[in-house]
Amino acid sequence: MNNNLQSDCEQCFGICCVALPYAKSADFAFNKEGGIPCCNLRPDHHCGIHEHLIDKGFHGCVSYECFGAGQHVSQQIFKGKDWRNNPELSKEMFAVFPVVQQLHEMLYYLNQALHLEETRSIHNELQSVFDTTLSLTHLHPVEIINLDVPAHREVVNQLLLQTSEIIRKDHLQSNSNSKLRKDFLGANLKGANLRGMNFRGALLIAANLKGADLRKVDFIGADLRDADLSGADLTGCIFLTQAQVNSAKGNKETRLPRYIKAPAHWL
Repeated sequence: MNNNLQSDCEQCFGICCVALPYAKSADFAFNKEGGIPCCNLRPDHHCGIHEHLIDKGFHGCVSYECFGAGQHVSQQIFKGKDWRNNPELSKEMFAVFPVVQQLHEMLYYLNQALHLEETRSIHNELQSVFDTTLSLTHLHPVEIINLDVPAHREVVNQLLLQTSEIIRKDHLQSNSNSKLRKDFLGANLKGANLRGMNFRGALLIAANLKGADLRKVDFIGADLRDADLSGADLTGCIFLTQAQVNSAKGNKETRLPRYIKAPAHWL
């Protein structure tokens, strides 16, 4: 996996902890407005409760992923000038960040699709759109802010859909009856054969997926908060992110794709 598309908090100015708003809920312990630093953010741009986020009620932070946008905005777009010492840059920086985050998310999925042997037939198209998307992240801040992200996402999405169909083609018919279902909230899928399922955008919060066969599954946009992946096999699944896995439960028997690390809080 491209390291530039993974979060590197050491090279970031804690932008997500400042730019983004959140509301008190099951995911956050209190309300915070966008542009206001979280009270847990230290002067060195590190989180003061990083090792205890779940215990402190910040599940949303654990499940958030910037896909490397934080360090790109900090070090590349704003050339290492942080918002604390350069407050005149803060408004623009905080407006640029969520746009770049979306572009980096697209790059993450495109990069994965490019590295799949099965997608050789569309590699040229994937590479072209990857290069175009990458170029957008190097525009001037004002140009980035004014990008039509939804329009570009639609172009990317068409290729990701093709990728998904190619990877899951041997299982499309067997899963046709459930392909439209998106709500698996608290569902008991223990030990189920879900190979090749399309969980694109699915709600899998607190679902029991213990020992399930999740190979070749499309997980793009799926909500895995508190889903139990203990003993499940996710090898060969596509479009899974570290943040999704961080928000789920699992154990040493859970089999993950090689580009995903087992979270420290898993038993």
